[in-house]
Amino acid sequence: MAKYFIASPHTKEECVRALEDTLAQGPQVLAKYEYGCMAGDHTAYAFVDAPNETSARNYVPSSLRAKARFVEVSQFTPEQIKSFHMK
Repeated sequence: MAKYFIASPHTKEECVRALEDTLAQGPQVLAKYEYGCMAGDHTAYAFVDAPNETSARNYVPSSLRAKARFVEVSQFTPEQIKSFHMK
């Protein structure tokens, strides 16, 4: 499993529909998101575990998928960081 960061922007005018479309995928999908809408940043943000980017894309409603960003992310251990200096 990989971890993906999702940023799914929408306009102020698209906001209610974006929320409704996400909720239509189920409350468990909606619960994965944090929204910047109340601060004027109409973007949904999430970290999801998925086997690949194609699966991660399924967390975003099809109406918003074209504008969404998907980034595979990872954490580094202190040992890994130390090893970078040894190369």
